[in-house]
Amino acid sequence: MKAIGLMEFGGPEVLQELTLPDREPGPGQVRIRVRAAAVSPTDTLLRAGYRSDRLAGLEPPYIPGMDAAGVIDVIGPDVTSWQPGQDVMAVVIPQRPEGGAYADQLIVPAEWVARMPAGTSYAEASTLPMNGLTARATLDRLDLKSGKVLAVTGAAGAYGGYLIALARADGLEVIADSSEQDEELVRSFGAHHLVRRGKDVADRILELRPDGVDAVADGALLDEAILPAIRSGGQLAVVRGWDGAVERGITVHSIRVHQHVAESAKHDQLRRQAEDGVLALRVASTYPAAEAAAAHRRLEAGGVRGRLVLTFE
Repeated sequence: MKAIGLMEFGGPEVLQELTLPDREPGPGQVRIRVRAAAVSPTDTLLRAGYRSDRLAGLEPPYIPGMDAAGVIDVIGPDVTSWQPGQDVMAVVIPQRPEGGAYADQLIVPAEWVARMPAGTSYAEASTLPMNGLTARATLDRLDLKSGKVLAVTGAAGAYGGYLIALARADGLEVIADSSEQDEELVRSFGAHHLVRRGKDVADRILELRPDGVDAVADGALLDEAILPAIRSGGQLAVVRGWDGAVERGITVHSIRVHQHVAESAKHDQLRRQAEDGVLALRVASTYPAAEAAAAHRRLEAGGVRGRLVLTFE
């Protein structure tokens, strides 16, 4: 099998093409012939050594990647839910012996897999699993009733875009942050109100809702800077962990997608909503897998809207 991985942590230049032994799926697993793997900030963090303690006990090469789309080519001996030849997408946890999605063969538990949305390309389908599942898990944890107000920071990103669309479908009123150049894009996700993004975005949210919003999903990683925008007794969802001090009865939820990868009903709900047009699958650009370093450089330069995707022959 061919993979893109790293032997040591560092900049994009540490990514290299690898030839590794083929693997066969065990009980409860399937093997996917990967056609596309999305590139996300979590991949660049793994490559740079952020939270390398999560790789303790594993030997390099480390293979990044949390999203894949392709074709099932082999199923484990007890798998009945999938058959070879099916087009699928999968969310992947790379902190495991098998590694992540940057490989032309991917072995994962059958529960991590979902059918691709009908009518989508492999590249498009690869943008959905991880960010879509994180957005769905965020809304489920917040458990806001229809008509409640949710503010989303980092709204132009993949997580923010899916979150806005899913929140709108759930009947929530959505306030989203945006730069001037991203206004049309963020409105297209379904946001009801836009405020200018920035460290002081809480002030602009309060201009719309002086008593604060019911909850904030903080894709921009503003942490304590966003707390003033939340009403007393409200909620904050964070996606990269934060344990700072809160007050006024605000509840902080740390959303960790690895806790939800086996929730097949959520995967299938996302697939249906993509087919129904609730979710727009955005590919910013594709790169041959061998050019993964270039994709990482572009992502870290900022300003990418949609997902960069690695393709495998």
